Amino acid sequence: MEIGVLDLQGDVCEHLDHLDMIGITARRVKSAEDLDHLAGLIIPGGESTCLARLMSTFGLDQAILKRHKEGMKLWGTCAGAILLATHIKQETPYFGLIDIEIERNAFGSQLDSFACEASIPEVSPLPMPLIFIRAPKIKSVGNGVRVLLAMDDFIAAAESADILVTVFHPELTPSVEFHRYFARKCGLHPRSEQGNGAVSRSLWTRTGWMRFARIARL
Repeated sequence: MEIGVLDLQGDVCEHLDHLDMIGITARRVKSAEDLDHLAGLIIPGGESTCLARLMSTFGLDQAILKRHKEGMKLWGTCAGAILLATHIKQETPYFGLIDIEIERNAFGSQLDSFACEASIPEVSPLPMPLIFIRAPKIKSVGNGVRVLLAMDDFIAAAESADILVTVFHPELTPSVEFHRYFARKCGLHPRSEQGNGAVSRSLWTRTGWMRFARIARL
């Protein structure tokens, strides 16, 4: 079984890179046929309105809903989290699959993007780097949704039995812990961290993902 990354717009190569580092076979998803036999699908950060229009144009929205009902797990990062939410402030939800209320661009403009660290014991024994880029905020969660990370006046990460959402971008950091966490949620067996569970930096480079960009152009 593999994990797919929705390859229409957004941080595709970076997710592929992180999955590769933990030994998980990943697949670009551009059509409904690409969803066959996937254990999980990552809906990446990007622009949620653009992603929604492209999924509708290529018939991927209904195919994703069908495969999700059949057991495929989902992880939405930033824009992906917006698309999966049941409640979007002053907007109509798109997939509406996880009972959260989310507010788009809740921090302000691109200039208000930031990086920080936080402890998420369910995901990693050590503090993790987080990157927020024009990020939304999860304002509340409903029944069946567990909060993984609460910060100040918002929730940054949450999950249900079959869906994970993060308003930040784990794929833009050296840490592979969230990708490892999602792989396990999908029933897969990612490569284990050596030593004491520290964030692996030896395999990560700021341009490592570019090999996936080159492959995409071939």
